[in-house]
Amino acid sequence: MTEEIFRRDGYAFEFESNVLSVEADEVELDITAFYPGGGGQVCDTGTIRGLEVKETYYKAGKIVHKVPGNDLRKGDVVWCSVDWDRRYDLMMGHTGEHLLFCSLRKQVPELSVNKIFISPESKYVVVDGEVSWEDIRSALVFANQAIRDNLPVTKTIMSRDDPELEKVRIKKERIPEGEDISVVSIGDIDLSACSGLHVMETGELEMIFVDRKVSAGKDGTAVHFKVGNAAKDAAMLMANACLEASDAIESKPEDLVRAVSNLKNGSETLRKTAGRFVRKRIMDLPTQTVNGVDVVGGVFPAVDRNVFADAAEMYKSSGKVCILVSAGDSVSIILSSGTERIDCRDVLSKVLADFGGRGGGKPDFAQGGIADADAADEAFFRLREEIVQRLQLIK
Repeated sequence: MTEEIFRRDGYAFEFESNVLSVEADEVELDITAFYPGGGGQVCDTGTIRGLEVKETYYKAGKIVHKVPGNDLRKGDVVWCSVDWDRRYDLMMGHTGEHLLFCSLRKQVPELSVNKIFISPESKYVVVDGEVSWEDIRSALVFANQAIRDNLPVTKTIMSRDDPELEKVRIKKERIPEGEDISVVSIGDIDLSACSGLHVMETGELEMIFVDRKVSAGKDGTAVHFKVGNAAKDAAMLMANACLEASDAIESKPEDLVRAVSNLKNGSETLRKTAGRFVRKRIMDLPTQTVNGVDVVGGVFPAVDRNVFADAAEMYKSSGKVCILVSAGDSVSIILSSGTERIDCRDVLSKVLADFGGRGGGKPDFAQGGIADADAADEAFFRLREEIVQRLQLIK
């Protein structure tokens, strides 16, 4: 049975051990400080006798160290070293997650955790509800004050029938029956069941900062954060970006959110107005009749695709062939046909290939695009020419 040093001391990262077994790349030790991962925190890496430990994990109840290409043998006495900088970053991140979530829940009491992930590259907590940026701002004020207060972070072991367990954030169904429960406390502001590794005092985090929040689908909202120097760097970069944005729209930094909201509303109004104007133009397109089939089309500035699609469907339902080209940074094209005499997919693929573009869809409705916005008019004329030629050949 391996003695797990990390259970009692997360700061121990160098140790001597005996090799219990070696199976290919998998090495088992009688003592280890390598954390095999758990509680949302990824595993430790490092070295055993100078050989790289790529991964640490539980296998059949044993802790296994993956050491590719090793020459270790059972009974070897080895000096081991956990990658301390990486380990400490993970410890800070895990404590930071506890602190951030308890701070968020002070703003939104009904929140609960669905998932956490702590790695050197990414740190986030998925909560089961929506949190606003105002909630996050207030939570960060509370969390960073707790960091300045340098609250103690302690771990205790509690039994499942301990009445004090009612005060602990815990999901008992995730803990095997008969197993004691490891509880991490942050001062008097948070108690949470957790098997991960943590720092000893909140002051070690230096700073915590939320740099984004994204939808996690049915799981809720993923709140991404950074701690320590990474938090300071992220806060500085974002502050600079906000100042630059303020200058760009001639707004005071403190008025930036309102100014952006006004711009967004104005842009939406212009988009709707432009949409109505373009829709009217599309409905009044000139018609060219070829062999009994009406062909309509035109070139427009960047247009909402839904406006184009609705118009193309309307023309198709009336038995016409429709070519709609939208030119912005690139060119988008929709081709529809209310007659079996024109295969939209075939026409679009053939013509756009000459422009380095591509298209696809169905015989009666296809869409595609080309990169060169200056070629919009030529692409339109080539498409119309191809359609006219095909209609003229059919008697």
